[in-house]
Amino acid sequence: MSDNTKIQVTLREDFGKGASRQARRDGLIPAVVYGHGGDPVHLLMPAQQTSLAVRNPNALLTVVRDGQEHLVLPKAIQRNFIKQTIDHLDLIVVQRGEKVVVDVWVHVEGEAAPGTTFNLEEASVPVLADATQLPESVTINIEGRTAGEHVFGADVQLPAGSTLELADDYVIATISELTVQDLGDTEGEGAETAAAEPTEG
Repeated sequence: MSDNTKIQVTLREDFGKGASRQARRDGLIPAVVYGHGGDPVHLLMPAQQTSLAVRNPNALLTVVRDGQEHLVLPKAIQRNFIKQTIDHLDLIVVQRGEKVVVDVWVHVEGEAAPGTTFNLEEASVPVLADATQLPESVTINIEGRTAGEHVFGADVQLPAGSTLELADDYVIATISELTVQDLGDTEGEGAETAAAEPTEG
C-alpha cells in the first residue's frame, strides 16, 4: 500500500528554462500541484528525498509549505534518463477517503503447463482505490494453465477495497505453445569453414 512521505517544499518564484536548470543544480526539482478547483501551485522540492519517495509512481506524498500540509499523488514524472534524475513533477491534490484511478503493475505468480509460455498483454492495469491505500501491484496466477487459455480481468486478484477499471472479459495474459526454432547444424558448418585452406592466386 502507499507510503506517506512528508516533504518540505518552497514556493517557486523564478520561471523559465534557465531558472529550472539553476534549481536542479541547487538540488531542487520544479513541480506543479493541480487539483480540487484551485489554481496550479508551482513548487520546488528537494531532489534526493523526492526522487526516493517517487520510486513507486503511485507514492502518496505530503507536501509541507509554511506549516500547511497537502496530500498529493504524482500525476506525471519527467525524467532525465541520461543523468538518471527527475527534471519535473506534476502532482495532483487528493483527500483522505477520496477514490482515484491509478495504473498499477501486474505481478505474475505460478508456472504455466510444461511446453507453454505466457505473454503478458498488459504490464499494468487501471485500478480504482482509496487515495491513501493504493496498491503497488495486482496479481494474476498462471499455475498449470495450458496453451490457448487466457487470463481475464475477472481473474485479477485485487486488494480489499480496490476495483479493476477493466471489463471482466478483458485479456490480461495469454498462454501459448512454446516454439523451438531450428537453426540447423551451425556447429558443423562452422567447423567446415574453419578447415578450408586459403587458395593462392
